[in-house]
Amino acid sequence: MASLNNRKVAILTEEGFEQVELTSPKEALLEAGATVHIISPKGGKIKAWNHTDWGIEIDVDVELSNASPDDYDALVLPGGVLNPDKLRTNKDAVAFASAFLDEGKPVAAICHGPQLLIETGLINGRKLTSFPSLQTDLKNAGADWVDEEVVVDNGLVTSRKPDDLDAFNRKTIEEIGEGIHD
Repeated sequence: MASLNNRKVAILTEEGFEQVELTSPKEALLEAGATVHIISPKGGKIKAWNHTDWGIEIDVDVELSNASPDDYDALVLPGGVLNPDKLRTNKDAVAFASAFLDEGKPVAAICHGPQLLIETGLINGRKLTSFPSLQTDLKNAGADWVDEEVVVDNGLVTSRKPDDLDAFNRKTIEEIGEGIHD
């Protein structure tokens, strides 16, 4: 596994993120040596969704209004139905994610997380996957949607669901280790 010492990763999320889709990548990134910050439009604590009910609360490290993409080497977008639906309507969240894609920094999105990427206008021609219910939306945004456990397209890592987390985490760490992609 790549060492991510001296790498700083932003996990952008809102209330209603799928619990394991944040906790598992965060744990893997920390084990690889990365510094990880939870970024959200609101400060304090935000609540997870755990399959069919509310889950844990986590601390927000940096409010989105105080976060700069320049301070981070990569971006992770957990899924959950509520979380990306809220983020995609937040112009600051869209701008934050757009900056990573514009600069070729690694971006990793799982399950419903790619919904935010649609709003960036930067996935046209990119190969990716997601939770199956998003495939039409992603195709309409110009993406080449495929049904695979994990897809990597020039630093963009996507997976379909929590069952894909092991592959998602491995590829996310690998892409962050590689750094900026032209």
